[in-house]
Amino acid sequence: MQSWASNLGLSKPARIGQVVSSWAVAVLWFNSVIVNNSNNKADVICLMGPTAVGKTALAVQLCQYFPFQIINVDSVQIYKGMDIGTGKPDAETLSLAPHRLLDIRDPAESYSAADFRSDALSEIEDIVQAGSTPLLVGGTMLYFKVLRDGLADMPHADKIIRDEIEAIARAEGWQRVHDLLVEVDPESANRIHPNDPQRLQRALEVYRVSGKTMTQLHVEERSQQAAGLNIPFNLHFFALQSEDRQQLHQHIEKRFLQMIEDGLVAEVRSLLSRGDLNLNLPSIKSVGYRQVWQYLKGDLSFDGMVEKSIIATRQLAKRQLTWLRSWENLHNLGNPLSNSRAEPLELVLNYMESTSI
Repeated sequence: MQSWASNLGLSKPARIGQVVSSWAVAVLWFNSVIVNNSNNKADVICLMGPTAVGKTALAVQLCQYFPFQIINVDSVQIYKGMDIGTGKPDAETLSLAPHRLLDIRDPAESYSAADFRSDALSEIEDIVQAGSTPLLVGGTMLYFKVLRDGLADMPHADKIIRDEIEAIARAEGWQRVHDLLVEVDPESANRIHPNDPQRLQRALEVYRVSGKTMTQLHVEERSQQAAGLNIPFNLHFFALQSEDRQQLHQHIEKRFLQMIEDGLVAEVRSLLSRGDLNLNLPSIKSVGYRQVWQYLKGDLSFDGMVEKSIIATRQLAKRQLTWLRSWENLHNLGNPLSNSRAEPLELVLNYMESTSI
């Protein structure tokens, strides 16, 4: 029997220096290929995980051995000029494994989950037509969800309505906006904290623009899912997870300090100097950028900025892990941070060759 590498017309490339769990990659390969594909839909691989767990390193290695093309699933890596703080792949990495949906928006522009779904489906179709397999990689769990489940027909943003809501918040506080949402959509209000202005604004905006609540629209969304109107591909979900909280926290701290050393403050200073950006934008309020921005504006000390950035990143990782724990049909690839027997990917290939997978 020919090996999987021979069947794909692949040869073993030079090792690129990263290490991953051999069993993790074996599970990924086995489950993504040995799959019941009776519906004749193309297969799409989704690699998820919390921040700082090593998703990109694994994805890049996989692209050296399989006909995968990477699609970015990170809501901040879409922005141009925001490289260091997002952990965006460098030029050398991109030369090994090009990423789609990187650097597609200016930081002053908005980008919604609906935008992502539309763009991702287009990229998936393009990759499939080229005879390759899409590999979606990232930690923005909402993007994975809308890709899988679809979206209700949400109304577009309305600047006039949005400005009206912001005026209420400036005059009476976001608690007042939350109270208004309670009156029209108590279920959404129960899910959204009064200190979450972006989601509060959107929920009230949706109602005022469409006359339908977010809750109603989500019911319609679930009806679409039940009718099978979500996505014309087979999605296979895999996750790198670190349930060792202390170890993940240590890795997050080390990673952020490296970002500071690599020039994160200068990167944010360049964004600040533009003059057209502010903390209300999703790009600038993202983890790390928000805290460095506040430091440069004099609202935080340097040490305070570092501490708050690390805490915010830990909180982000916690939310991501919460998403993963409730995700259905998820193949858990384990914790690459704690695998003391991590081996070069070459050993995985040797294992697959020897077992004729």
